[in-house]
This record gives sequence, C-alpha cells and structure tokens, in this order.
Amino acid sequence: MPKTMLAVVADGAGGLEVTHRPVPTAQDGWVIIAPVGTGVCGTDLHLIEGDYPHGRFPIVPGHEFAGYVTEVGAGVTAFNEGDYVGVNPNISCGECAWCQRGATNLCTNILPVGVAVDGSCAEFVAVPSRIVYPLSASIEHAAAPLIEPFACVLHALERVPDWRDTELVIFGAGSIGLMAIILGKAEGAAGIRVVEPNHTRRAAALKLGAASAVASADELDRSVFDLALDASGHPAAIAQAISALGPRGRLVQMGVASPAATVALSPYEVFAKELSIIGSNSLAEKYAESAERMIDLQSELRSLITGTFALKDYSAAVEAAKSPEHIKVQVVS
Repeated sequence: MPKTMLAVVADGAGGLEVTHRPVPTAQDGWVIIAPVGTGVCGTDLHLIEGDYPHGRFPIVPGHEFAGYVTEVGAGVTAFNEGDYVGVNPNISCGECAWCQRGATNLCTNILPVGVAVDGSCAEFVAVPSRIVYPLSASIEHAAAPLIEPFACVLHALERVPDWRDTELVIFGAGSIGLMAIILGKAEGAAGIRVVEPNHTRRAAALKLGAASAVASADELDRSVFDLALDASGHPAAIAQAISALGPRGRLVQMGVASPAATVALSPYEVFAKELSIIGSNSLAEKYAESAERMIDLQSELRSLITGTFALKDYSAAVEAAKSPEHIKVQVVS
C-alpha cells in the first residue's frame, strides 16, 4: 500500500484541486476501498459550489462508486482484502427517530460520504463496513457506480405505491430521468412521456422506450397525467410538472434543487384535484436491491455513460457533467 494518493479536494466555493494526500488507514469497523470508478452527479455540482446543506469543506467529493477492498479494520468480519464491493454513501447514526423508523436517509446526524466525509474521487477511500455491500462479479466496472443513482430511482418510485400501469411524465432526461424510464419500462408503466429541452437527451429517452419526448410541456400529447417525476431540480420544470397532474395526480420531486429555489403553488389546485406532492431524498435502504437489479439491467444502464475521465482531469469531468450534451460522466483512477 502506498503512503500517498492522488485526490480531488473541493473548497465549497467553486475551487477544485487535484493533489496528493496520505492514504487513509482502516480504523475499527472500517474498510479501505480502491474505487474502479465514480459518477459525477447534480449533487456534486451543488456541493462544489457550496450550495448543498450537508457539505463540509475542504472535502474529497464522490459518492457514486464501487471498487475493491484493500484493507479491513479491526472487528470487520464480513469483508476481506480483494472483495468487489459497492457503497451506500449515507453514514447514518442508527439511533435517531428516523433511523429507528428505517428512514436512514433522513437521519438527523447523517454524514454522507463525499459530502461530509471524504469520498471516492481519490485512489483510496475509507468507509464504515456497515454501509458496504458485496457485488456480483458479473457487474461490470462501468456499471457498478450506477448502482447508487439507480437505487435513488428505486426509492423514488417506492414513495408512490401502486404507480405501475399509470401514465408517467418525467421532467428532465439526465441520467436519473433516463434511469426512471428504464425502471418504468421494466415495471410495466402504462406509458412514459418525457419533457427535456435538449435534443440529445430526448433522443436517448426515445431509444430507451419513452412513448414521446418533447422540448416543452406544451407539446405533450396528453393534458393530464397520473404521475409526474421531476428529475431536473429546476423550479420551472417542477411548476410544469405540478400543472401536468390530473385529479389525484402525484408528483415525485427527486431532482436536487438549490435550497434557495422556490416554486409558485396554488393551494386551491392542490385542494380541488386532491394532488399529492412527494419528496424523494437519496436512496434510503435500496442499495442491495439496486445491486441485484443491476445484474440484469446493466446493459441499458451502462449505455447512459457518455464520458469517462481520469482522476487528474476531474475539473474537465465536472464541466462535461454540466453540459446537456452529456448524460452520465464517470471518473476513474
């Protein structure tokens, strides 16, 4: 094991530095993982700019990752050096009221890896073994980092029971929106429409099986929907999603918006239509299911990767992730 490693450090004010840091050592109950890849997502973009509430700086970003165990700390019996593993990046306390209810993603003392604890945009990352999961050798290295965001989609649709056989409209065809198409098709959604301004992403949505993909909500071939999912985080799209709901329609809000963002809302419309507006935050306890589903769905999910960058080129990866011409960007050590 080397003594130093290459790592990305974000200062929370837009600054990024690729530098050398000491390789972490495995404390009791923790493991060290050498990542095979890390996804760059909207949360990372907010974090880098200091626009994410849980951020603690300076921080090594990176929370969508998988890799190989290189060291195990005292007391760790579930894993050995060389194991292929993935990580649910939410370190919950296990003691607060939300943890006791099983909603660990809402833990009042949560420490997300890559947000409040150094993450995987480095040659090695330290994490508690209790958030680590064994992965099937059949899951390709490029697909493994997608387990975490796909788990977020699984959690989002779990928040709306009986959504299958409904008409679904998705706002935003980035990686999360496109993953929702893949899951919706696999689970038997009656029809999936997509609203996405970018032509490249609209084409990707159609290729994955969306019934239609339009640039504006005004172009939708239906006036009302049973279920809308916002995967964009943009206030204008969220407002359009609410307007697209029919009676007893439900909006699942899973796009990461700025904490300062607001949306105009008509309380009368919520009352008259009996609308439901449902938040979905992170992945809850869906990592294991996502890892299992990845075995069969990895070909479609892997097709979302449009850019791969070396760790030393992390700034370029971030710029690519901001571009609407890219869908999913990954960083490899």
